[in-house]
Amino acid sequence: METSQNTSIEFYQNLGKLFYAIAAADKVVRKSEYDSLRKHVQAKWLQVDDIEDEFGVDTAFQIEVVFDWMNYETVNAESCFTEFELFYKEHPSLYSKKIKQLIWDTAISIAEAFSGKNKSELILLGRLSLIFEN
Repeated sequence: METSQNTSIEFYQNLGKLFYAIAAADKVVRKSEYDSLRKHVQAKWLQVDDIEDEFGVDTAFQIEVVFDWMNYETVNAESCFTEFELFYKEHPSLYSKKIKQLIWDTAISIAEAFSGKNKSELILLGRLSLIFEN
């Protein structure tokens, strides 16, 4: 993924919002959902690029930072999803087929982390699928 440092940070922050929206779709973010997110960040997202923030930290960690912050602030899942969607539409070139698949895999993992996918999560996953198709 070729991008500037600021756009990279925004990219990962918006992924944090999306993944928070999936986890919070049923109004509760569970430890298993957060653990699933962390596992994917460590195993997959850190490999996407080598862009670092001004502190020398891989920008992919912004996913976790934003997810944590959203949970602390108890932000609405719908608004987080909408913010991701707007960023996606403004920067479609950042979303290669490979990146979309990684986003999808991470979202599915979070949704399945606690008792499988529920109706609220399925609705957001369906909307994400539609966004990626257009």
